[in-house]
Amino acid sequence: MTERIAFVGADIHEGRRLHPGAALLAVAGRATAIVARDAVPEGFATRPLPGGTICPGFVDLQVNGGGGAMFNDRPDVDTLRVIAAAHRGLGTTAFLPTLITDRPEASAAAIEAVAQAVAQGVPGIVGLHLEGPHLSEARKGAHDADLVRPIGEADMAMLERAAGMLPNLMLTVAPETVPPGQIARLSAAGVIVSLGHSDAGYDACRAAFAAGARCTTHLFNAMSGLGHREPGLVGATLDGPGMAGLIADGIHVHPAAIRAALRARPEALFLVTDAMAPVGSQITHFLLNGRRIERRDGRLTLAEGTLAGADLSMPRAIEVMAEEVGTGLETAIAMATARPACVLRDARGAGRLLGAALPDLVHLDADRRAARVLDLME
Repeated sequence: MTERIAFVGADIHEGRRLHPGAALLAVAGRATAIVARDAVPEGFATRPLPGGTICPGFVDLQVNGGGGAMFNDRPDVDTLRVIAAAHRGLGTTAFLPTLITDRPEASAAAIEAVAQAVAQGVPGIVGLHLEGPHLSEARKGAHDADLVRPIGEADMAMLERAAGMLPNLMLTVAPETVPPGQIARLSAAGVIVSLGHSDAGYDACRAAFAAGARCTTHLFNAMSGLGHREPGLVGATLDGPGMAGLIADGIHVHPAAIRAALRARPEALFLVTDAMAPVGSQITHFLLNGRRIERRDGRLTLAEGTLAGADLSMPRAIEVMAEEVGTGLETAIAMATARPACVLRDARGAGRLLGAALPDLVHLDADRRAARVLDLME
């Protein structure tokens, strides 16, 4: 690799702001400066790009699977390598493998697998997201009702240990199942508590936020909606203070609802894919806890039609936000990079451009439909 490179021909997004027509300077494999195209210093080899945008690698806090593999099926390091490779090929360079509601032994295996993957340096893995099993059966979505259960002392101890082992541990809970005292204890241990799959009212959700919950899992989906007398979890989220993930595939949430949420909390929303096994693969169906999920027309559904995660890449989510929702590219990329990174306890450099190694940056093409890791480009 040439030691001093100037990438030109693409716009530059540093995680928060877009710099049209600029050049990115890299020294010894790291991004060092954003300069005007006509201000590239002498001694830099020019690397031309065919339009598009250079930005930090995408940060995804909810990845259930990819490349034909589901983390729930086999929570081990080999599975994590498959999932990581699939999402890296789509521009995601930092993510939380996500275990959907399962048995206690599966949660323990997932914690151990992620700890091993981090120790072995599996690219992209920055922690673990346990989505359940301490949820509301009334808002379980595609989660198996037979596996949903209250949180016990053994669960609390396991989660506290995991928070000490892992760079980041996110836990999705329903506030009617996990009360404020337990949320406070988990938060004090370093767990990133997120509210979701909940039928709780506004007051209970606000109490959970006050106790230390910092986030809402896939806003609007599988939660109590915004009513004019009972604002529910949607209302509690839009009234602050936490941040919220959003599945922007044009299926899970209507663009008008996203626009309304952005008007209420313009800096608080970030993108997640909620990706399942088909993402980055050609498979047409898969199993989740023994139940068949079909892939058809961009949807993943159980037999009765319940949405079961998403068939979504981060470039597609950015395209939906920029074009169908109408945010423009600057906000859409921020929602896929710097914003989710700030939710993490230890972002490990994710979500920012300057100072990042080239393998942690991507080039999003001019059509906003594909992204490649920057140092792999010719």
